[in-house]
Amino acid sequence: MNNNQNGAVLLSGAAFFLEVFRKPHLSGHSARNTYLCTAMKERDKPKISIKNRRASFEYFVVEKLTAGIVLTGTEIKSIRDGKVNLNDAYCGFGGHELFVREMHIAEYSHGTYNNHEPKRERKLLLNRRELKKLSTKVKEKGFTIIPLTLFIDDNGRAKLEIALAKGKHHYDKREDLKSRDIKREIEQASKY
Repeated sequence: MNNNQNGAVLLSGAAFFLEVFRKPHLSGHSARNTYLCTAMKERDKPKISIKNRRASFEYFVVEKLTAGIVLTGTEIKSIRDGKVNLNDAYCGFGGHELFVREMHIAEYSHGTYNNHEPKRERKLLLNRRELKKLSTKVKEKGFTIIPLTLFIDDNGRAKLEIALAKGKHHYDKREDLKSRDIKREIEQASKY
């Protein structure tokens, strides 16, 4: 066992082996594999997060929710490759269920005849209380539901962050552009 500059303890191979197997709840071959596999998963797992950049420019976000999404096998593989476009996507009700429409997930490159349609409707998974709340808000004038971010959670499941939003007027968009320009100029001036 050695201490490095930061005070962290460095273990040699044998000392690591003894440290893992000394604990009563971690014994046997599976404990070592579990420990090593979880360390590898955390380190090697790429973070997938695809954002709808137009959403903040076109809408005022009132409320955010996270929903599960029903996907096929080739769709989740394309999402892990990052081949998704949320720019024209919107959410709408079909009966008592919420669907995301016009979300483009590219066909999987190694998919066969079982490949998916790129712009098909995909069902969102929310509980009944959330669906009822959203449906009453959408019936009010000016409210809509838009997807903000598509991401993969810690369990490997695809989640879609949706927002109850209200459309901006043209003058609101101009004010946003002005404020962004002012921020950019201030940042550039502070650099020099």
